Amino acid sequence: MSLKTPDAIRTLQRKLYDKAKTEPDFRFYILYDKVWRADILHHAYRLAHANDGAPGVDGTTFEQIETMGLESWLSRLGEELRTQTYRCQPVRRVMIPKAGGGERPLGIPTIRDRVAQTAAKLVLEPIFEADFDPAAFGYRPKREAGQAVQKVLVLLRQGYTDVVDADLSKYFDTIPHDELMRTIARRIVDPGMLGLIRQWLKAPVQTADENGGTRMTGGKASRMGVPQGGVISPLVANLYMNRFLKYWRQTGKGQVWDAHIINYADDFVILSRGYAAEALAWTDGVMTRLGLTLNRTKTRLCDARSDRFDFLGYSFGPHVFRQTGRRFIGASPSDKSVQRLKDKLGAILVPGNKGPWPEVKGGLNRLLRGWCGYFSPGTHYVTDRAIEAHLYDRVRNFLVLRAKMPSRSIGPFTMEAVFGDLGVPRLRNLRRKGALSS
Repeated sequence: MSLKTPDAIRTLQRKLYDKAKTEPDFRFYILYDKVWRADILHHAYRLAHANDGAPGVDGTTFEQIETMGLESWLSRLGEELRTQTYRCQPVRRVMIPKAGGGERPLGIPTIRDRVAQTAAKLVLEPIFEADFDPAAFGYRPKREAGQAVQKVLVLLRQGYTDVVDADLSKYFDTIPHDELMRTIARRIVDPGMLGLIRQWLKAPVQTADENGGTRMTGGKASRMGVPQGGVISPLVANLYMNRFLKYWRQTGKGQVWDAHIINYADDFVILSRGYAAEALAWTDGVMTRLGLTLNRTKTRLCDARSDRFDFLGYSFGPHVFRQTGRRFIGASPSDKSVQRLKDKLGAILVPGNKGPWPEVKGGLNRLLRGWCGYFSPGTHYVTDRAIEAHLYDRVRNFLVLRAKMPSRSIGPFTMEAVFGDLGVPRLRNLRRKGALSS
């Protein structure tokens, strides 16, 4: 299944982007007719299928759609959109563990709604992309977390070490609908497109109750919140955060306080040379005006020359050269990130995993390749060695138990064997040029 954007759609996106970029005050009146174009719906389906995901409240899977007939299914969806009889279905809410403890609500739209949202995103994203601040790195084309990490590192080493380590309380859940729609309407005045977005914002939410049944919340009465898990959600959430970033730039706070913001979705840090307290006070006031709230217990000031802060899975701040003992400002995987990896390794190497060793090894390799791919910038010698030691212990114990050997024995499962003939990769080898793409 090819995910390359068809030329006709790419041409449309380029025209929309160029128009928005060259005319910052232009408002787009005719967009809705693009959403139900057959080529856009087909490409939207391919993108949704590539992301896979669980079915929504209707239980429909991609396999069922294709068994029933994809062309007729897309034709019906296109006709509903064209005649404006399309109505989104409720979002199925599940709770997933958060990295820092607790749970995060995830909304799962039906595949039908995911395809419709993807089609709208293909049309809207180029317009909003033209307006987004360069300080934003999350969920944007050709931008990624690694670039944000590198930017933070560069700024810290240039002396921007007075840090606001910010945390927003339930950002996605508290975005006010009226303000968000006003923000969207500064660029989009097509009533059909605005109606679609409003539908998705106010979609009812189906949750499981204590008795195994379901109940509905939200709907037309809801006044805030963007469902996490919706295809369109990251785009509109970025758009609302852009109000904060744009106001920072328009008021010249970066120049006044010699400071920079680095933003990824709802996560951001402010790096300055001596004005962190002023930047925090200003940020607190602006967020309040936007209807958002800084988490007072998690937001803090930090001097990165002597203290560390976590951002995007990394721990930034003072590090030490192993050979010389000299201190330097660097970045390495955070303790929480390392523990999450260990938990995932443990989930693969549980005694109940009866899969053949090549299958188990394949799962380990994919996980470790992904880890090394993300944690490429920065310093990782110490964490790599700690992870390898943990990995060896878990693999040895797994194989010893499978071979029904005494629990404390090693037998043939030496470190050289595990990281050799048994095919478990060392992280240092995965980081070699070309290894991550193999």
